[in-house]
Amino acid sequence: MKPKTKIVELVISDENEALTIDAISLVTSPAIEQDFVYFSKEKNNLTFAKVDEEKRDLISPALIPNKQIFRYDPNTDSEYYVYFSKETVKKASHLYLKHNNHHKATEQHTDRVSGVLTVESWIKEGEQDKSNLYGFNLPIGTWFVKMKIENDEVWSKIKSGELKGLSIEGYFTNKFEQMNKKEFTNEEVKTALKELLSVQKVELGLVDDIEKLIKTNRDERKKLDNSINDWYNKIYSVNQDFPKISKIYTSYDKSLKSLTSKLDALTKQAKELGVPPRDIPAYIEGSGTVKRSQDMVDEYLEAVKSAKAIKGAF
Repeated sequence: MKPKTKIVELVISDENEALTIDAISLVTSPAIEQDFVYFSKEKNNLTFAKVDEEKRDLISPALIPNKQIFRYDPNTDSEYYVYFSKETVKKASHLYLKHNNHHKATEQHTDRVSGVLTVESWIKEGEQDKSNLYGFNLPIGTWFVKMKIENDEVWSKIKSGELKGLSIEGYFTNKFEQMNKKEFTNEEVKTALKELLSVQKVELGLVDDIEKLIKTNRDERKKLDNSINDWYNKIYSVNQDFPKISKIYTSYDKSLKSLTSKLDALTKQAKELGVPPRDIPAYIEGSGTVKRSQDMVDEYLEAVKSAKAIKGAF
């Protein structure tokens, strides 16, 4: 028997406001179940149809308050609904513009597309709203956008009916009962990430990537340490040996930067889940690796300084 259907409110986390709505996607089946309208010569019931056909404008609701959106979780074989309050819809629309995301658009939530720009954004605040001119009869508090389509391929798909509506891409939070513990294992963090709602975007391989990079960093640090020691023993033959050390250092520095980048991403995702990064073992070990690696970088730079003091070193 399937678990009882739940209704879950999605809210905005104060810690990740910048990521609330980071793109709008043109899709075949919008989750809010409302198609957009676009101006064309055939749509002669719309005001200024011929003019706006040339402008390539489309108007659509982006979020409808209290609209229950169906979701299915294959991991638990459970069905549920999510919704956004009027306050959340309004705040999300403001953050979308505040963080300059009006130029970001995708198709079917996959490919980033150019030539799609949000030129108007408004919240319906009364019954005499201009959305009525476009044939919409949606609740007060609905977030509407007007988008200009300069991409020929996207416009063709809109006219043919292949793309029918808009769907937001962003990060919202829900209460995770299992997140009440003080310490978390890497597996628990990965499980929580997998259970995020489909309107959220995550990279599920971050913890695995960090663990692999820690091992790579450890191996390359050992090679670099051996190389530097050997180089010191052959200081007078620096002309021959230094290029080899530089090559090893370049590889080492690349892996260190990659590890640092992954740690930053893990920190951001941990904050979105309300998990202190210091409670994640991979973060603790990775941070220690970065700190130890900096000592090795300093030693390498000191070696470079010594090499430059030797006449003819380069």
